Formats: sequence, C-alpha cells, structure tokens
Amino acid sequence: MSAPPPPQAPEPRAPRKIPGARFLPARLGPKAAEDEDGRAQGDGSGLTLRAMLPNAVTAAALCSGLTGIRFAIDAQWTYAVGLVVLAGVLDGIDGRIARLLNAQSRFGAELDSLADSLSFGVAPALILFLWSLQDWTSFGWFAALAFAICCALRLARFNARIDVDEQPHKSAGFLTGVPAPVGAGLAFTPFYLWHETGIEAFREPVLTAGWLTVIAILMISNMATISWGSLRPRRSIRLPLIAFTGLAFAALLLEPWWTLAAISITYLALMPYGLVKYGRIKRRRRLEAAAAG
Repeated sequence: MSAPPPPQAPEPRAPRKIPGARFLPARLGPKAAEDEDGRAQGDGSGLTLRAMLPNAVTAAALCSGLTGIRFAIDAQWTYAVGLVVLAGVLDGIDGRIARLLNAQSRFGAELDSLADSLSFGVAPALILFLWSLQDWTSFGWFAALAFAICCALRLARFNARIDVDEQPHKSAGFLTGVPAPVGAGLAFTPFYLWHETGIEAFREPVLTAGWLTVIAILMISNMATISWGSLRPRRSIRLPLIAFTGLAFAALLLEPWWTLAAISITYLALMPYGLVKYGRIKRRRRLEAAAAG
C-alpha cells in the first residue's frame, strides 16, 4: 500500500486590492535640497505633524523673502536684503530637518521649489530693481526679468532631472550651475560693497544689470560647481578649519555685509577650482571605462 502524498503547501494568494488605494513606488519625488542624497517619500497626502515641520520652515523662508520686497518698497534696503539672506539660511536647514526626521515628501519638495523661485528669483530681482535698476528704465527691468526667469528655469531643470539615474555632476558630488540661494546671495554683492563703502559707483544701474545678468547665466549654466559633498578637507586641517568657521560666524555677526561680500568673492574664486577638480574626475572615469572596455 503506497504512502499518501505529502500535503501541498497552499499557493500564495495575491494581495487583496483595496478600492481607491494607490500603490506608490518605494522612492518617489525630488529630494529636499540640491546637495542632498535620497528622494522624497510618498505623495504628500496625509502629512503627519513631524512631516509638516520642515514644510513650516520652508513657508517661513518664503515669508522672509517676500517680506524683503515690502521693506524694499519703503527703501529700507538693509532689512530687505537681510531678509532674503535669512530666507537662504532657512532654506539651507529645511531639507536637513526633513532628512533628520525622515519626513521627506513630494509636497515638501514641490513647496521648496516654489518658495525658492519666489524668495531667490522674484524677491532679489525686485529689490535690486527698486535699489538701482529703475534708474535705467527699460534695460534695468529686462535684467531683473532675466534673473527671475533664469532662477525659475534652473529650478524646473532640477525637478525634471530628479528621477534621472545618469547625473555625472551629482554622482561626483558636484552641482550643475549655481544654486538659487547662492545666486541670490551673489546678486547682492554690489549692495554689500555699496552699503559698507558708500561708493555710488556700486549702485550704477549699468553695473548692477551686467552683474545680475552674469549671475543669471551662471544659474542656468551646465558647468560643475562645488557643493558640500565635493569639499573633503584633509585630516590635518580639520581643526583649523573648524576654528576658521567659528571666526567667520563671529565676523558675520559683527560685520555682516563685509563678510557676505567676502563669502561671495570666495565662492566665485573657487569656481575654477571646482572645474579643475571635476575635470580630473572626468578624465579618471574615462580611463576606468577604457580599461574596463
């Protein structure tokens, strides 16, 4: 008499579909900041209180940048520019807060891009127009428009490339073009120098228009620019670098406009270094590809 066949394991049943439910990929949406890794989670529906905190910081940055326009209308230039700088600081920490709390979302990423377009594109353009460019009626307004449009185009390009796997600059720790907050800070360099020196030549609308146009081109350029990920100081200089950072922060509190001007000039001076460093990485990648092929 033959033995009975062993019992068959039950076939796994397909998961029951819930009407109206949507199944999202595990990784979806743009990251919160340009120099961060990882992508946003979810589609922004059902945000928790924890997820709303970085969005609240983004909204605060937006309010800060737009309030700068209000002070510019009243010719209170120090407050106007200072509020845009404050918006840049808030924009720099909202993405970090989102990563720290694991609270990234599609909603937060889209809000961040829209806020950046207004705070670092529209607000600087209007402030500089009221401060200087309105004395050169037609061409001054064109320069302000060019800056605001280039900022919006940069952010649109950034969002469009989020889900693209092949990003040579990003994979090497670099950015593509000048980031929007940095571009806003660079655009105010003539104001920094005018405020501290009192030299009216820095307020010349032709000079301001030319400078604004250059920064606008840098924002939408395809050149590799340095980011925090591409800066890797040697172990021997880390402690002096920490001390220097502390002194720089103290200088920012005591002499904010001179310090901001120095930061802008230093950033521009480091751009050739970034190009040279990225060129070395490109050559190394070509050699590795040729050896592998």
